[in-house]
Amino acid sequence: MNTHSFRWNILTQSPSYSKVRKPIMPAKEDKRSRILKAAVKVFAQRGFYNAKVSEIAKNASIADGTIYLYFKNKDEILISIFEEEMAKFISKVRKEIESEPDIKSKLRIFVKTHLNFVEKNPKLAQVFQLELRQSNKFIKEYAGSKLKEYLNVAGDIIEEGQRHGIIRKDIPPGLIKRALFGSLDEVATHWVLMKNGKYDLGKSAEQIADIFINGIAKT
Repeated sequence: MNTHSFRWNILTQSPSYSKVRKPIMPAKEDKRSRILKAAVKVFAQRGFYNAKVSEIAKNASIADGTIYLYFKNKDEILISIFEEEMAKFISKVRKEIESEPDIKSKLRIFVKTHLNFVEKNPKLAQVFQLELRQSNKFIKEYAGSKLKEYLNVAGDIIEEGQRHGIIRKDIPPGLIKRALFGSLDEVATHWVLMKNGKYDLGKSAEQIADIFINGIAKT
């Protein structure tokens, strides 16, 4: 081994060398996830209109221009947050109700899961309940596939209840599921506007479930 090789081996095996090696870069999907998480934080703190892409980039620890490799604009970021988080919620509530044979219990689970999701994710709840409505693109152009899927989870429970004679058939299932969503949406919005924690969402879930179950149950 010559002198140059010996010195190189000593250098590369030393602790100081390991400290200056380039870090492993995060995967592409990880960057996208970081952008969305950062956007939730910035939208909740600054509001959708006041939020800047540069602020999202800073919170995600990436360059400003990197965001445009994944999203065209703030509206697209906001819609992506909605779709991905709704997909998680839908998956969770389906798992919760799939092993429950009782229709009324399924409705209770649906209501509780919705408001529990809100309570455990206050920043995300603020984005959903307040900031999402500030996006003209979302209001005018969004096809609402995830929202429809969410409503269909409730609709499937209601239709099953009607088939088994547990829920009244004189009320259209589409009307019931939209009325249920409207109630949950209003309660969640009020909770966010009251700066969270002003009242118990768990108790509200029980009360909303009782109102709907007693109102639509076949006597």
